Amino acid sequence: MQLTRDEVREALVEVEAKFGDRHEDLGLLLESHAQRVANRIAPDAELDEARWRLIGAFFSHESSVEGACITNPSAVEHFDQSNLPAGTTRFIMSVRCISEGHRSSIGFRTGTIDTAGEVSVDPALPRLTAGTHCESKLEHMSFIGLLERAGDYGENAHYVLEALGDSFSVGEMEERLTRLVHDRDTYRHAEQTAEHFRAIAERNYKVRYPRDSHESERILWPFAAAEWRGMEDARFTRTEWAPDNPKYVATYTAFDGTDISQQMIETDDFATFDISPISGPAAEGKGLAIFPKKIDGWYVALSRADFETNSIAMSHHLEYWERSEVLQRPTRSWELIQLGNSGPPIETEAGWLVLTHAVGPMRTYTLGAMLLDRHDPMRVISVLDEPLLSPLQAERNGYVPNVVYSCGSMRAGNNLMIPFGIADQSIGVAVTRLDELLDRLT
Repeated sequence: MQLTRDEVREALVEVEAKFGDRHEDLGLLLESHAQRVANRIAPDAELDEARWRLIGAFFSHESSVEGACITNPSAVEHFDQSNLPAGTTRFIMSVRCISEGHRSSIGFRTGTIDTAGEVSVDPALPRLTAGTHCESKLEHMSFIGLLERAGDYGENAHYVLEALGDSFSVGEMEERLTRLVHDRDTYRHAEQTAEHFRAIAERNYKVRYPRDSHESERILWPFAAAEWRGMEDARFTRTEWAPDNPKYVATYTAFDGTDISQQMIETDDFATFDISPISGPAAEGKGLAIFPKKIDGWYVALSRADFETNSIAMSHHLEYWERSEVLQRPTRSWELIQLGNSGPPIETEAGWLVLTHAVGPMRTYTLGAMLLDRHDPMRVISVLDEPLLSPLQAERNGYVPNVVYSCGSMRAGNNLMIPFGIADQSIGVAVTRLDELLDRLT
């Protein structure tokens, strides 16, 4: 505020010269950052556009989102399959980007796979955008499990929720919380309950990206406090709950620096994303992977709520998973530390194909395969009796040695494309013939 007008303009010109071509709309970016510190500026202060933008520049810095590494991908069929050769499938792949301070975010890549199993990944475009964030509707079921986890799903919570519908706005919630706190004489710990509700509400938000941006230019960057230190290992699936309107759903691990929890992403086009929390005993830990279809009217998911076995969970609500049943326990040498899934199941004529991961001696990660009954996924048909994918000698060294890890594979005709993280620092792609793998399993 003490700089002269000429000093302001000179400093801003230098900022624009150095950074203007690195961002789609640098001026808007600087203004939005200045707005976040507007409460520090005297209300009667008069600021022209240049001074306002320079203030924003002092509260901005660039982050190299893949500065440490890029890993743990998940692939799904792209919503746009136009203008492709016969037999070629376009995919979109989520990637875990790890930056300074081991802070993770979710990025995207696109590419194609042809009938011969040849995979081509499109070059990533250079300009990234974190999108525009706004409020989204709150879901009643999202609050139940998280309030239970906080030990606050009692009289206070019921008082608030009973006046709200299955979905409601932040404003409607705040109106009810105001009444709760006003009646603190008859509702003990009312302020604590209000704090819990607001923390849960913050985990619900919407992100929009410019329609003319490429998928590789969009980055889901930590926004809520629960994910502030990282958004890890998204597991995407292309759902078929409404055949005429397929929707992409993913779960990911939110990390606040101390605790982990699970969040859900919903999108139709990878340009607008709805983010919300997932809770319930079966959604504890990491790695919930949602089936692409309902079974007998139930949502179904693979769970690892106990951190070491593969389980099945069923629910009438995507936001809340109450119970799970163990499918597979560690029994063999390469899986004795823990088991988990490597992404959502893939439907085949023989059953639900589940790719798994296992951790064995020297914390070596391998991928395996399991086949579940199509109509009763709690029935295991078979489990591959050896690892499907293990670290090659050239892949063993890296940020986290001796690891191959995938968050989701994709079927393209008779090809199964398995994108996988290598030593938590890079990404490879394996392709196998689906019929040959099913023969092994059956």
